[in-house]
Amino acid sequence: MRADGSGAGGEGDLRCESGPKTQHNPDRSEQTRSVNPGAGDGRDARRVVAVVVTHRRLDPLRASLDVVCGQTRPVDHLVVIDNADEQSVRELVESQPVETTYIGSRHNLGGAGGFALGMLHALAAGADLVWCADDDGRPEGPEVLATLLDCLDRHGLAEVSPVVCDLADPDRLAFPLRRGLVWRRLRSELSAEGDGGDAAKTDLLPGIASLFNGALFTAECLDRVGVPDLRLFIRGDEVEVHRRLVRSGLAFGTCLTTAYLHPQGSDEFKPILGGRMHTQFPDDPVKRHFTFRNRGYLLSQPGMRRLIPQEIVRFTWYFLVSRRDPAGLREWLRLQRLGSGEHFDKP
Repeated sequence: MRADGSGAGGEGDLRCESGPKTQHNPDRSEQTRSVNPGAGDGRDARRVVAVVVTHRRLDPLRASLDVVCGQTRPVDHLVVIDNADEQSVRELVESQPVETTYIGSRHNLGGAGGFALGMLHALAAGADLVWCADDDGRPEGPEVLATLLDCLDRHGLAEVSPVVCDLADPDRLAFPLRRGLVWRRLRSELSAEGDGGDAAKTDLLPGIASLFNGALFTAECLDRVGVPDLRLFIRGDEVEVHRRLVRSGLAFGTCLTTAYLHPQGSDEFKPILGGRMHTQFPDDPVKRHFTFRNRGYLLSQPGMRRLIPQEIVRFTWYFLVSRRDPAGLREWLRLQRLGSGEHFDKP
């Protein structure tokens, strides 16, 4: 998940030339660096722009960019939104072997605002497709983009995501996925659910996707679905875009033959009723504030309201039976009401 700028995602300045001519101009927060795009080499002519959001995670960002910029089907442009506006991040971005744009924000936009800004910049720069990544995860290898493009083309998709797997244990999912009444925790369990029939269809889990960890959007998809809502900051912005995808009627899904590696977030999902249901309860109070507040907003939106009774049952049981914490239930209700009333207060 990207946090304060990345991870629940995440989220500006002058070009830095190497050598004695390097200069930092604090009055400019955006810099584009061009390299020879290799036109005429016969590869896919569509312009793929990678958008990465970061916030104070230099070393994990370096690992992410190494893979994002090392794809066998190269990205045509890299946009990095830095929610901390750090010189070291700008230098890292401008050292990449692809055309780059670094945007340092002196106001922390969160993951939601960072991806919104990055996506809009990518579209303005002529992107045909936008590929998303964050600073604490990375594609599993150099073939991920090529595999996603192939899956998108064969199935006629507007958006496709890789399976999001645990960085420390790639055979496990980074976040548990509920399918009906059953929770899936292993990558192999999803593969068994592929859109069956002939072999060409078994690589797709239609109608569900994890955003924005490795998600690939067409420009037309973003035109119809829009970009993340700045107000959500972190937590739930990916769910809100998923809601819009579902309601748009556009075809989308998860490609089961490739993966994005991300630190696992399963610990937040607490079992109740003997494991038949789970409740999301982040231990960190800041993450908990945004999770509960934004969930209140999401459940008030078209396409989500039918989940309200289930939400009330789950959290009432969790706070009163599992935790014996009436004050926690009152705080949950307060944050839910903030969100449903579109009061996006920060802690």
